[in-house]
Amino acid sequence: MIHLNLVSKPISLLVCQLMTTVTWVVFALAPSQNSPALATKIEADALRRSGWWPNYVTSNTSTSHCMWLGILCDDSGSVIKINIQPRGPRDNKVATSFGNMNFHFLSNLTFLALPNNDLTDTIPFQICALSKLRHLNLSHNHLTGRLPRCLQKLTMLEVIDINTNHINGDISPELGNLKRLIHLDLSYNVLRGGIPSTLGHLSYIDLSYNELSGEVPHSLDHVPHKNFEGNQFLGNHENMTKFVVMMVLVPLMAVLVIFYLGLVPLTIIQRRMKKRMQSQMTEKSGDFLSIWNYDGRIAYNDIINATEDFDIKYCIGTGGFGSVYRAQLPNGKIMALKKLHRLEAEDPSFDQSFRNEVKHLTKVRHRSIIKLHGFCLHKRCMFLVYEYMERGSLFCALRDEVEAVELDWSKRLNIVWDMAHALSYLHHDCAQPIVHRDISSNNILLDNKLQAFLSDFGTARLIEPNFSSNLTTNIPGTCGYIAPELAYTFIINEKCDVYSFGVVAMEILMGEHPGEIISMMSTQFKEDIMLHQLLDSRLPIPRENSITRSIILVVSLALACLSSDPKSRPTMKQVSAAFLAPNPAWTKLFHSISLAQLQGNNRGVWWESASTDTSSSLQEEQGP
Repeated sequence: MIHLNLVSKPISLLVCQLMTTVTWVVFALAPSQNSPALATKIEADALRRSGWWPNYVTSNTSTSHCMWLGILCDDSGSVIKINIQPRGPRDNKVATSFGNMNFHFLSNLTFLALPNNDLTDTIPFQICALSKLRHLNLSHNHLTGRLPRCLQKLTMLEVIDINTNHINGDISPELGNLKRLIHLDLSYNVLRGGIPSTLGHLSYIDLSYNELSGEVPHSLDHVPHKNFEGNQFLGNHENMTKFVVMMVLVPLMAVLVIFYLGLVPLTIIQRRMKKRMQSQMTEKSGDFLSIWNYDGRIAYNDIINATEDFDIKYCIGTGGFGSVYRAQLPNGKIMALKKLHRLEAEDPSFDQSFRNEVKHLTKVRHRSIIKLHGFCLHKRCMFLVYEYMERGSLFCALRDEVEAVELDWSKRLNIVWDMAHALSYLHHDCAQPIVHRDISSNNILLDNKLQAFLSDFGTARLIEPNFSSNLTTNIPGTCGYIAPELAYTFIINEKCDVYSFGVVAMEILMGEHPGEIISMMSTQFKEDIMLHQLLDSRLPIPRENSITRSIILVVSLALACLSSDPKSRPTMKQVSAAFLAPNPAWTKLFHSISLAQLQGNNRGVWWESASTDTSSSLQEEQGP
């Protein structure tokens, strides 16, 4: 039993001692790293109890917590990122349930972003249990109180963004002890006191529009004045401004005199420079970021200006290898930029691999594979430049009540067919076969016409003739889409993509991840599991002859792709060919077809020749 000495101690000290004891007990009860399955279950329970997600999401036990909106898990199913960014009034918000999360059980969390979530009250001290946290964004909320002093113990932190709240108190000098910290934004709060000189190592700092006083430390002289404006009595920055004005005005006057005296020759030079700049802009706009033929410096500056040095407000998504930003270039074109995470960008061995992957991906030309416009290798960062997709990911579209209805049966079938043809192209029609290794609904993007494009080749690999070259020491991909054999063979081949395609195809028709169906495939399906009962209930049951036949074909092939034996799965070339062939008719009514029949026969006894007249059976099914 734990005893506390309560005699003659200040109340504040007793509270502190009690909280420390509670924290120690929680850590003692936390699952060890030697029981990953138990740890994953406890993580899921903590997420369910938090209230951060609606009941209809958390009560669905057939769907893994890794599939919830805003969650990203690692290969073991442990949560590494939570990114909930509401974009409209109808979107789910964390709001008052912020403090309900038991952060002690999210020991592997590296990324937490909850902007615009109507968070209130103070920042819970439990957040300091996230020892692996690298990115913290609580901006644009209604948080009050002081910054938790224990933040200084999160030594992995690289980004702290808590701008536009009501945080008060002072800025702890101990924040400067976070040597990995490069980005600190505490603007638009009510912070008081001075600015610690220990923050001079930061690449970006914004403390504007607080109630800070005193002078700006000389260690922060490199920071733009606008990042301190809106505060009180920041004396040396005012003096610095006067000094800068004098330093600018004197040379400017000298330049004006020289210009006046040499007006004619300067005009000639100006015309030549104008022609040269026009030529450069023409080349730059006409051949933006050509992979092996562009001015990397100019391209890099364009990207920096378009994203304000990768400001988080331009971030539209985060994946396992990088964050995606929206950038509007000087010529008006909108691009999607995938900026690789800092650890990958700093790995010297990753550089050559990155170059080789990009070189081969530039040769990929398929209408359903997102276009790679270019890339940039820079000492500060590495990023890829892709075509921008207005409607976001298929994952989000299927989980949005309005967009899911907009994705009718015809559009969903087209998405399945397009993905099958794209994967067949990668596996069988490229000069050297490419395995994507991360096929999921998150990596299928939709344009404004709801046409689908395969994206995110961060884990893609070339299939080498040498068998040993296709071995991997880690299991890439998204939890719930990974082929089961990878857990024990570690062999990369195209059949891994075939399995993932089967998962996505079923998800498109069901409107949710088919986790329960997949788990039942280890044994034979029961006869009473009917096909029509699995279809997305938000759409009407299909009645058109061509649609119902196509759905039967898709489910039949998807179940074959989900076979636990890789050798039993079809190739994507076979799947693509099946979609291109004339759809055969069937002898059974659509409502009477079970998954057991589809799994056991795969275009079996109910299929007839495509020339068979099906009008009578269709009329019988639809009724008078």
